[in-house]
Amino acid sequence: MTLRHMKIFAAVCDCQSATAAAEKLGIAQPAVSLAVKELENHYGVQLFDRISHKLWITEEGKELLRFARRILSLFDAAEYDIKNRDSFGALRVGSSITAGTCLMPEYVKRFRAARPKTRVLVTVDNSAAIEKKVLKNQLDFALIEGVVHSPQIVFRRFMKDRLAVVCGAGSAFARRTELPPEELPNLPFILREKGSGTRELFDSALLTRGVKVTPEWESVSTEAIVRAVSCGLGLSVLPFRLVERELRQKSLAELHIKGLKFERYFSLIYHKDKHLSRSILEFFKIMRLPEAAEQ
Repeated sequence: MTLRHMKIFAAVCDCQSATAAAEKLGIAQPAVSLAVKELENHYGVQLFDRISHKLWITEEGKELLRFARRILSLFDAAEYDIKNRDSFGALRVGSSITAGTCLMPEYVKRFRAARPKTRVLVTVDNSAAIEKKVLKNQLDFALIEGVVHSPQIVFRRFMKDRLAVVCGAGSAFARRTELPPEELPNLPFILREKGSGTRELFDSALLTRGVKVTPEWESVSTEAIVRAVSCGLGLSVLPFRLVERELRQKSLAELHIKGLKFERYFSLIYHKDKHLSRSILEFFKIMRLPEAAEQ
C-alpha cells in the first residue's frame, strides 16, 4: 500500500463519497474506487458499507483512518521540515473566536518579529470546527476556550477566563443584580451558536441545575450579539474579555445567576501524533508554554 492509497482513502472518508473525493483530489472517480478496492483486498476487510448509493465507514474503516491520519500527518511534517519550512514555510494556527480576538494578534505579532520569514496562516472559527481541523491535520495547533472531545488531541490549559451574563444598561434587567436559575427559561436570551466554547459552557452549567434555555437569537458574531443586547433586546452570556469595554463604558450591565459561575481556561490543542517543529515550539515559547522548554 502507498501514500497515494492513504490520501485517497482519507479523502473518501472526509467527503463520504468517491465522486466528491475524486473532484477534491483532481483525479478520475474510477481511480478512487479502484484504490479503495485495493485497500480492502490488501487488508481483507470491508472499509465501507455501500447503502442507497452512499458510503458508510465500517469499524475496520475507522481503525484504518486513524492510522492513515497519522501517516499523512507525519508525511506532511517531513515535507515541511525538509523543505526548510522553519525559514521560509508557513505555520497553520487555529483559534476560537475569543482567543482569536483577545490573544492571537499579539502572539502573531511577536512571532513575526522573531521569525520574519515564516508565514502565519490563522483560521478563526468556533471551538468545535477548530478541533475538527486539528484532527484532519489542517492546522498545526490551535487555541480554544472550549472542551476537547477527541482522545486524539493533546490539550494544555494556559490562561484562566470567565463568561459574563450581560444585558443592556438601559433595560429593566439592569436593575437586578442576580437572577435565579429557574427563571432563565422564560427570559429572552441572545446566544452564540452551538459548537462554540461559550455556548457549551453555558448550556453545561445550566444542565447541572436542571435548566435549559432556548435562545430567541443565535449568532456566530459576538459583535452582532453585543449590539442586540445593547439595544435592550435580551440577555446574553459572553466572554468577559469581549465585553469588558462595553461594561466599562456602561452600555452593558453585568448580572449574576444565583449559585453559578462560568469559569474556564484557554487551552492549546494539537494532534497527539503531531511533530512539533522548531517554528511551533517558538510559538509555544512566545505563549510561555512548558512544551517549548521540554523539547
